[in-house]
Amino acid sequence: MHITPQIEPELIDKPSARSDEPPSLAQVRLLAKLMDSAFEIPGLRMRIGLDAILGLLPGVGDLASSLVSLYILQTANRRGVSRPILARMALNVLIDWLVGSIPLAGDVFDVFWKSNQKNVNLLLQHDGTPENRRRSKTGDWLFLGLLIALLMLVFAGSLALTLFIVSRMTHWLWTD
Repeated sequence: MHITPQIEPELIDKPSARSDEPPSLAQVRLLAKLMDSAFEIPGLRMRIGLDAILGLLPGVGDLASSLVSLYILQTANRRGVSRPILARMALNVLIDWLVGSIPLAGDVFDVFWKSNQKNVNLLLQHDGTPENRRRSKTGDWLFLGLLIALLMLVFAGSLALTLFIVSRMTHWLWTD
């Protein structure tokens, strides 16, 4: 089976000149495309990304994918996205993590859910109108920190639950 990546050249642009500038929209769109739909499976006309591939690695893959999703969330905050949109983006990340963590079914879910592209679309909708732009304030950073802390708490809880279930199953299988 041959999987071919497809990335449009216009999605690749130069990095920001200053480190305090948020990444360009093209850079974030490219990242979302890599994570959600960079590869086409021939014959199926279906696109998958690194998120679905990394999801095959139990625990570690979903964590790596979620870190990329958190980066997109942080970029949206830096670009002045409103708190309700940030919360909606965080919910997309949470759904992707929770359902994506289910072995096999979660991997299939990752092929169809594409949370990174959903979040970039929300960012593009917001970024397109000047009246939606606002300067980031301390409260916005605190809100983002709270969202990320809640997501990390859920991630840690689901990881702990998974480890508990695996240890119980292992104990059950190996004891008389």
